Amino acid sequence: MIGKLKGIVEETGDDHALLDVGGVGYIAYCSSRTLAMLEPGTAAQLFIETHVREDHIHLYGFASPEERSWFRILTTVQGVGAKVGLAILSALSPLELSQAIAAQDKTLLSRANGVGPKLAARLVTELKDKAPAFSTSAMSLPPQRNVAVVGADSVQEAASALANLGYGRTEALSAAARAAAMLGEKASTESILRHALKEMATA
Repeated sequence: MIGKLKGIVEETGDDHALLDVGGVGYIAYCSSRTLAMLEPGTAAQLFIETHVREDHIHLYGFASPEERSWFRILTTVQGVGAKVGLAILSALSPLELSQAIAAQDKTLLSRANGVGPKLAARLVTELKDKAPAFSTSAMSLPPQRNVAVVGADSVQEAASALANLGYGRTEALSAAARAAAMLGEKASTESILRHALKEMATA
């Protein structure tokens, strides 16, 4: 199995890139986000997922291991094939996808081509345990401030309160997670909510 390719980008298309690796050209199907990072004539590295079928072998290329992992997870959901999986990753970054699922934000997932209301609902239901509220929210925070030490219930309750005030679910969860990281592990729901509201009001 091919796990990674490093070479020169020969060309890019609407849904694929041709990577020259030691004189051998590999076609890898990619999300538009990954394709936007590839420039013909320059060196590139793609993390590869190989799909073997009776009638073909397809390579799917990703800019990061996180994007590849999400592709694998997404395609375990009924109704999500490789094409829809790439469409979702074209519409949302791995961080945005994690936050959308953790926040149960079906509207955000529906931005992807091929994802209707029913499929969006299935995605947030089936993947909610694979995208915990803090799985990637801490990626944008200083390493010493990790939201994982804060109680999940407090952050979720604060996020729900923000959503009830009219903020988007993903936006609310992200703000609550950042507030919890700043306040520390003993932060209460009320203090998280106050801090998040203050931040969102000044944003």
